[in-house]
Amino acid sequence: MIGLMPTAPNMHIDFTQLAGDIKAWGRELGFQQIGIADTELSQAETYLISWLDQDRHGEMHYMESHGTRRSRPQELQPGTLRVISARMDYLPQAAQKSEIVLDDAHLGFISRYALGRDYHKILRRRLQKLAERIEAQVGPFQYRAFTDSAPVLEKALAEKAGLGWIGKHTNLIHKQTGSWFFLGELYTNLPLPIDTPAENHCGTCHACLDICPTQAIVAPYQLDARRCISYLTLELRGSIPEEFRALIGNRIYGCDDCQLVCPWNRFAQATNETDFSPRHGLDAEELIKLFLWTEQEFLKYTEGSAIRRIGYESWLRNIAVALGNASTNESIVNALKRRLAHPSETVKEHVMWALRKHAPGV
Repeated sequence: MIGLMPTAPNMHIDFTQLAGDIKAWGRELGFQQIGIADTELSQAETYLISWLDQDRHGEMHYMESHGTRRSRPQELQPGTLRVISARMDYLPQAAQKSEIVLDDAHLGFISRYALGRDYHKILRRRLQKLAERIEAQVGPFQYRAFTDSAPVLEKALAEKAGLGWIGKHTNLIHKQTGSWFFLGELYTNLPLPIDTPAENHCGTCHACLDICPTQAIVAPYQLDARRCISYLTLELRGSIPEEFRALIGNRIYGCDDCQLVCPWNRFAQATNETDFSPRHGLDAEELIKLFLWTEQEFLKYTEGSAIRRIGYESWLRNIAVALGNASTNESIVNALKRRLAHPSETVKEHVMWALRKHAPGV
């Protein structure tokens, strides 16, 4: 994913034409949009430092361990002049409607981005192919591809590249297609012309702030990750604070509420990428069935999926919380009791919490 170039780019190249070609090649490779940004991120860096100083990153210590490499691309990849930012839609066509799953407390809700194959590999392969197309045109050049896998301020860069604006929920929004998309980047030393940054169109809307189950969007454009269900179910290891457990509902992997309510997503289009289609019925599966998976079954059914990254222990922990929030029946109580002998103290703690919800005397 890294291309090296010992000398400066050929100054006889028509970089305006090349930028147009790159955007066309990107669309041919399955990206919905390509934009180009410079590397000046001082405003975003100020916000990042403030966010870290307030400890709003929780246990995501990697957010601070990289220092300014996240907000200064040249420190991460020396020689970087431009960032080619790419957008790929992921909303699956065949998935059960999110609202139907969320309204049925006996089903497990999984964030729509994770229903198919792991997006990291898919986007990186496409970015590599894009870099190879560029190389075939201009010769060897310096580049490095990223997809949510390194200290990169991808949303700030995408905003500068004209791919959308950062909304009040801190996700990127595109005026014509909403926010159901992944981002990827090519850091490069090619002096390409930059695109016009997107304008903000959130206006007076505050639907995302109102809908957030845990009030993690503490103010417009300010997210406290420590309260966010995506953080609690994906990033946090160990015990989920009790104050948030009932609010998590049946969300066992991530949360899409702020996107579901965003009015700009009425323009969202389902993706044609079959790799993002739901696998193993995880778009609307029963909690009890998922809870009774063995670790081998968990590894089997999450192979090639972003879900696997949380591990089996967190998977059981999350589902125990969801079962605690479901309406009481004998099947749920029996399923929870079967996990009381689990070797993980974290799992047992959350199972006991769930059992107390159904049988207060336990």
